[in-house]
Amino acid sequence: MSRTEQDFLGQREIADDIYYGVQTIRGKENFHITGIPMNQEPYFVKALGYVKKAAAMANRDLGAIDAKVADAIILGCDRVIAGDMMDQFVTDFIQGGAGTSTNMNANEVIANLALESLGFKKGDYQHVSPNDHVNYGQSTNDTYPTAFRLALILRLESYMTALRQLQEAFFAKGREFDRVLKMGRTHLQDAVPMSLGAEFRGWGTTMGEEVDRISEARALLREINLGATAIGTSVTAAHGYPKLAVRHLSALTGVDFILAGDLVEATSDTGAYVQLSGVLKRTASKLTKICNDIRLLASGPRAGFNEINLPQLQPGSSIMPGKVNPVIPEVVNQTSFLVIGLDTTVTLAASAGQLQLNVMEPVISFALFFSIRTMERAVNSLRENCVVGITANEEHTRNMVLNSLGIVTVLKPLLGYKQCAEIAREGYKSGKSLHQIVVVERKLLTQEKWDEMFSFERLINPDLIG
Repeated sequence: MSRTEQDFLGQREIADDIYYGVQTIRGKENFHITGIPMNQEPYFVKALGYVKKAAAMANRDLGAIDAKVADAIILGCDRVIAGDMMDQFVTDFIQGGAGTSTNMNANEVIANLALESLGFKKGDYQHVSPNDHVNYGQSTNDTYPTAFRLALILRLESYMTALRQLQEAFFAKGREFDRVLKMGRTHLQDAVPMSLGAEFRGWGTTMGEEVDRISEARALLREINLGATAIGTSVTAAHGYPKLAVRHLSALTGVDFILAGDLVEATSDTGAYVQLSGVLKRTASKLTKICNDIRLLASGPRAGFNEINLPQLQPGSSIMPGKVNPVIPEVVNQTSFLVIGLDTTVTLAASAGQLQLNVMEPVISFALFFSIRTMERAVNSLRENCVVGITANEEHTRNMVLNSLGIVTVLKPLLGYKQCAEIAREGYKSGKSLHQIVVVERKLLTQEKWDEMFSFERLINPDLIG
């Protein structure tokens, strides 16, 4: 069974079990770019349902469309929001037309759902039209970015949860390793002692900072241009529609949306996306540094730092028996590199806007959703498959501290910089330990004073040195 639908470019035969229509089919055929349809981002599909529902409610309240038609549209929107029609959203993420194919995909699906609820056949658009009813008082140029922003707000919640959980995993290891003595390093050279717990706590703190930055960037997404229609003049929208539609959308979603003060500016502006993308890049940069640190601390095990042990997940070589690689930090690194690259995509697309519209918003949506989704998975994997299973080689790390010449810094308040530098140089040239030079040979400290100066508490709490 099939039906015939027509637009101003001609007629198309459409299978009768399909809820989208002729304009969606043209978009589906024209754009084979990523191979990723919109239904792969459920939050975006649901956001379109919310936007169309808010629009129908506002138009019904204002008498712009018949209440019976509006109520049928609202029922169709509820099906979309519930996720029942996910397989019907088939347009590619990246498309020409600034998202028109995706907007019409939503309009056609909702119109046909409304027609069914009213007892009509799919495609019987004289009763409920995708353009004249579902899209009444709207344009792709205000509905697409509004849905995009709502979807980002919803998507970011689970990503922020993943970051918070990673933060707590680092803090838990910080508590577990609080009494593990190790050597801190700068320039990859021995510096001064610290606890391994402090290192992990630092990683947790930096993840918490990222949650705060994402919260700030997400707040910018609450300003929307719903009701701006084509260029921000609200042409074809009923009087009072923009404010009412925004009020309905806020009530439906629980998100306190703000109608942009300058709809012309808001319709072409993509600054909030650039801000969010920059924060995602910032987090990716920090995660790269953390994963590099983890890989260094676990390197070896016999011929490297060997301060920590990572969970052994899979054989690491097709030629070297027994080798195990730090595969989770490696894959998080690679994900971070991808996100950093996609930030450049967002920057270029945002700068490519012309006059009253930025037609590159579809690639911005692809870049941001792909970044958030892959980063969330990477963060969860880092926590579940790596961080929670890390163990410390406590005896080894302590021996490295006590055998290091870097701990001469602890003696500087007693012996002075010049004498400590001479001692360190002697140790470097002769290979002798600091203890051998200071206590045994030069007798600059008694054994009791040495033990006091190099106790765990004094080594990791410089305020106690004196």
